[in-house]
Amino acid sequence: MKRETQNILLILLGGALVKIALNGDYLRYVKPAQQPWIIAGGAVMVLLGAVAIVRDLLARRAVPDEHDGHSHSARPAWLLLVPVLAVFLVAPPALGADSVIRTEARVPASAAAANAAAFPPLPAGNVVPLPVNDFVSRAGWDAAGTLNGRTVSLTGFVVHAEGRTLLARLVISCCAADAFPVTVRLRGGEADHFASDAWIQVTGQVVPGTATKANNYTPDFTPASVTTVPTPKDPYEY
Repeated sequence: MKRETQNILLILLGGALVKIALNGDYLRYVKPAQQPWIIAGGAVMVLLGAVAIVRDLLARRAVPDEHDGHSHSARPAWLLLVPVLAVFLVAPPALGADSVIRTEARVPASAAAANAAAFPPLPAGNVVPLPVNDFVSRAGWDAAGTLNGRTVSLTGFVVHAEGRTLLARLVISCCAADAFPVTVRLRGGEADHFASDAWIQVTGQVVPGTATKANNYTPDFTPASVTTVPTPKDPYEY
């Protein structure tokens, strides 16, 4: 690969990283805390590529009649542009229903630790918004039953699996590669007509005792209302 091609690819790749970090697309791949590192990494790549190009131009001016005498095919080098252009033009979507179907749902390991000390009571209010992660953890591990009889609001995407309609979120520790799903089974049929991956907000109550090891800690939920919502900029929970 020629040096010119290497340097141009380095600048383009660095620019792609800075772009997704600034427009929020990076949240499809990593958690928010990684943004400064992505920006810094992309900026360094752009700087290195620019410095190398300037250095090569100055070297050519100093020795204008020197040639390397070799001819190389540029095709393999330019093929490396494909993933760069994909990031610029067609960024892959966040993980969704297919990932949930392929990966076993579970309660986060932190839930077991929280069970050793009691879960804190839910805040006051007629409807309490909760992350799906927190809701599933409480349904599966909270011996005090802080969810019982309380109306909560959950936001997630629809998954249709084995004749059930689920509300799901993917939880990540660092990046999408370590994502695992937390799921809630929606009773009543109100959400059955929504397509997989549609984002919805449901309000209602847990069915006590339905989150067990046998069903991978997927509690039943009785919705009082179901509404569609826009896909959030940050699709994951942590």
